[in-house]
Amino acid sequence: MTQLFITGIGTEVGKTICSAVLTQYFKADYWKPVQSGDLDYTDSHKIESWTENTVCHPETYSFKLAASPHQSAREENVQIDLDQFHLPETQNSLIVEGAGGLMVPLTDDIFMIDLIEKLDLPVALVVRNYLGCINHTLLSIMALEQKKLKLEYLILNGVFPPDTERVICNFIKRETRIIRIPEIDQPTKDSIKAAAEQLTKTKL
Repeated sequence: MTQLFITGIGTEVGKTICSAVLTQYFKADYWKPVQSGDLDYTDSHKIESWTENTVCHPETYSFKLAASPHQSAREENVQIDLDQFHLPETQNSLIVEGAGGLMVPLTDDIFMIDLIEKLDLPVALVVRNYLGCINHTLLSIMALEQKKLKLEYLILNGVFPPDTERVICNFIKRETRIIRIPEIDQPTKDSIKAAAEQLTKTKL
């Protein structure tokens, strides 16, 4: 049974699309612990519409403001409490998707990486190519190593220049496996399923 925490090197790197592909591949349940904004079409709603027969567990916290969770919570006079987060009970594999990157604040002094540590899950780090992505990726890997959190997968989301990919892949430990997910501009059940089937050939 697989349990993974999906995080990214920043915002808008495709965590939810990659979460959908892995949810489909592992036939897993899905859980978004904190949702900030887009309550009419949350990441759980997206996973439900992009994958087949997925159980999406309710968020521990959901806020109206599309902002960092600590700001969204403050807008609603809520203090996020790390002790309120508990892994959903399920007999299936589980994909957990964070908000933003590792150092996104949940409070003024608690960060997303602290939630990963509390839940004690291996990590899949989503990387997307942009100017600065090497720096952001290597810093994220260093932060995980500092906390002694296991980087199970490095997910290369989309197309990468060879020089960028080489530096990033040379930085990870040998036991970290690399997943390549093709560019998916408009996710649908068919495109997510096709990407998951492609992963089947690589035998994660």
